[in-house]
Amino acid sequence: MTDPTPLSGTPGSAPATPPAQSETRTALLDPPGPPAAPRHASHLQLWLHRVSVFLFVLISAVAGVLLIILPWTPEWTDNYLLLSYPSLRTVVASGFFRGFCSGLGLLDIWIGFWEALHYHEQQ
Repeated sequence: MTDPTPLSGTPGSAPATPPAQSETRTALLDPPGPPAAPRHASHLQLWLHRVSVFLFVLISAVAGVLLIILPWTPEWTDNYLLLSYPSLRTVVASGFFRGFCSGLGLLDIWIGFWEALHYHEQQ
């Protein structure tokens, strides 16, 4: 049985052409094609993005302030949820845990305002 795709052409015939796949390949070092046209967002999408950033900053700021102030109030340890777990109440009442929660509050405020300061609209 003979192979229908010989590796080399028969004498006197044209050499075999490489498969069509290799013609469509590009090298890694080829320059990139033209950049795609920038997509303009609609006014609705723009306002939805603005509102979502505003809500993120607002929620981050409110949660951060609550996490800074709430651990140092009496309601932090004298609440209904901790009355049935005295060992958890001692952990929650420790200064380290309260400071940790306040630090998370500061971090939350910082993340919210960082997002607000670095907000830019897609042009």
